[in-house]
Amino acid sequence: MTLVQLRYVLAVAGFQSFSEAAASLCITQPALSNSIKDLEKELNISIFRRTSHGIELTSQGSEFLGYAQKVVMQADLLKDHYSGDRKSTVRFVVSSQHYSFAVSSFIRLVKIYGMDNYNFCLRETRTMDIIADVHSLAADIGIIYLSDFNRRYLTRIFREQDIVFTPLASFSPHVFLSRSNPLAAKNVITMADLAAYPFICFEQGNFGNEFLAEELAVDRAGNKVIRVSDRATLFNLLLGLNGYTIASGVIEKELNPEIASVPLDAVEKMEIGVIRHNSVEPGGIFNQYVNFLKEALI
Repeated sequence: MTLVQLRYVLAVAGFQSFSEAAASLCITQPALSNSIKDLEKELNISIFRRTSHGIELTSQGSEFLGYAQKVVMQADLLKDHYSGDRKSTVRFVVSSQHYSFAVSSFIRLVKIYGMDNYNFCLRETRTMDIIADVHSLAADIGIIYLSDFNRRYLTRIFREQDIVFTPLASFSPHVFLSRSNPLAAKNVITMADLAAYPFICFEQGNFGNEFLAEELAVDRAGNKVIRVSDRATLFNLLLGLNGYTIASGVIEKELNPEIASVPLDAVEKMEIGVIRHNSVEPGGIFNQYVNFLKEALI
């Protein structure tokens, strides 16, 4: 087992693609695949599996990734400490549900950090992937929401994965829809109002249970459902199909000028917060990003 092989594993896990990881590492895909196969054979484990959605970590792979991340991080710190120029590269990885405020806060963070060397990553992904990223230390911070409906389920997973949840703000649910939709002019929208429109939501892959949904659990009257994997597609479908989704109501108007946010007639609340691994003590860049998130959620 070599440090190079560990970096290969981290690259494949990050891109969820052997071809993209190989391109980023400037090696051929067969060379990358063979190197990881040799590693799996040496350790007698299976790190990745191929699915219809691409590459996924196995349960052994998730555990291995956590160790690999720590080893590579320590090796980089050691190299930075003893290198001649002493210019360290700042690394910070965010794994988040699909929130525009997470993006705007990330933009602010990058702009103010003012260092010559940095390697930042913002990943919008599925709920279980966020938890896996934080658990394996592939991400420094995760952004996720809790409600009365999913709190017990997710809190149990956090406890099992040694993850700490810190609340940032609580919101009443809102409906996101096109400004051209007739419902956009209403002061409050009911679920009955939405029955004729398609509900656009984020798919959760193999973990498609309702407790992991990004959208608040409400009793919907309609049966038109479209699942998507990214925020741009969701917003395009809100505009193109007069669809709707249910979210916190916090939206960056400058980034999404054609999307309206209207309160939903529901008693449920959404508590947005951040997660981190219990073994990781929040540092300056972590706290700075959290402060930007708080300001965006006011």
